[in-house]
Amino acid sequence: MILFFALIFWITITGANYPSQLLSDFFGVIEGKLIYLFELVNSPSWLMELLVFGMYRTLAWVVAVMLPPMAIFFPLFTILEDLGYLPRIAFNLDGFFKKAYTSGKQALTMCMGFGCNAAGVVGARIIDSPRERLIAILTNNFVPCNGRFPFLITIASIFIAGSISGIWSSILSTLSVIAVIIIGIIMTFIISIILSKTILKGLPSSFVLELPPYRKPQFSKILVRSIFDRTLFVLGRAISVAAPAGIIIWLFANINIYGISILNHIANFLNPFATLMGLDGYILTAFILALPANEIVLPIILMSYMSGGNLVQIEDIASISNILIGNGWTILTAINVMLFSLMHFPCSTTLISIKKETGSWKWAILSFIIPTVCGIVICMITTGIYNLFL
Repeated sequence: MILFFALIFWITITGANYPSQLLSDFFGVIEGKLIYLFELVNSPSWLMELLVFGMYRTLAWVVAVMLPPMAIFFPLFTILEDLGYLPRIAFNLDGFFKKAYTSGKQALTMCMGFGCNAAGVVGARIIDSPRERLIAILTNNFVPCNGRFPFLITIASIFIAGSISGIWSSILSTLSVIAVIIIGIIMTFIISIILSKTILKGLPSSFVLELPPYRKPQFSKILVRSIFDRTLFVLGRAISVAAPAGIIIWLFANINIYGISILNHIANFLNPFATLMGLDGYILTAFILALPANEIVLPIILMSYMSGGNLVQIEDIASISNILIGNGWTILTAINVMLFSLMHFPCSTTLISIKKETGSWKWAILSFIIPTVCGIVICMITTGIYNLFL
């Protein structure tokens, strides 16, 4: 089971790089054409920047980063489902989840969360017990989705494995990301137990499962279910919130009050609290503004540090490293950023999915609060321990 999922993650992360770059280049060409079109009609520069550098660029980056991993992960995941293998995973893990007073089927929703947390939330429909379904929904965000993986890998490559060269660097970077995933799984069990003992009290339901025989996957049905029902469904929700978010981010970065942008005002306001977490105000602001999509956290951080008015995407790891270290990042900052990336509020797509699946904003708000509080507390603990011993 572990080897199966390790192979799927490796294929997803490695295979998505090339199509992501192609999409990024394609959208870059379109961006150039849009700029030319706005100049041709003598459009005001602020309107061109708002719509192209704000709305379009945010939208393009979300699609370029989200689409390829989902288009690879969900078909592979659906193959295991159609093969008859996933029910065996749920059956094997049922004992572990029973100790957390939940169902083994939650393992399947967690696995779907690696592709997209919104898909994991929707996938919780397979859990029969309403109580256990709610627990699976509320804890799904502790599994890092594909939108967080590139950020985690970049930070691990710079700060965890940066002093080592060759193959050991990539191995150490991979182990660091795996460690973050393991922490997320442990937190899933802990929060599931707490919820089962408090607001969602109850005993685990009986799990009777007739294991289906292994069968040959039906690839036509796999493509329909994985591409249309999962990939495009989730991408559509992401696009609907990414476009207005791009406009808001651009306005925050370009509207000045007393000579300082709104973004800087927010960062300065949050800086004292962020310092307690081992972060800074710009990092915390980036996470907040990236509510529509986790993919744009790093571009917002780089834009803030470079004092630019537009989102910045830099492919060169060395350049990113110089910018981050030049703005005071240390190994503590990197560790806390990775932990907070794992444990913070779900993206808006996931929150909308939670509201639609549960029929109440109450559970969506709770799913926002639970991981965020966990992330804040754990970052404060790591900062306290680091300052105590070093």
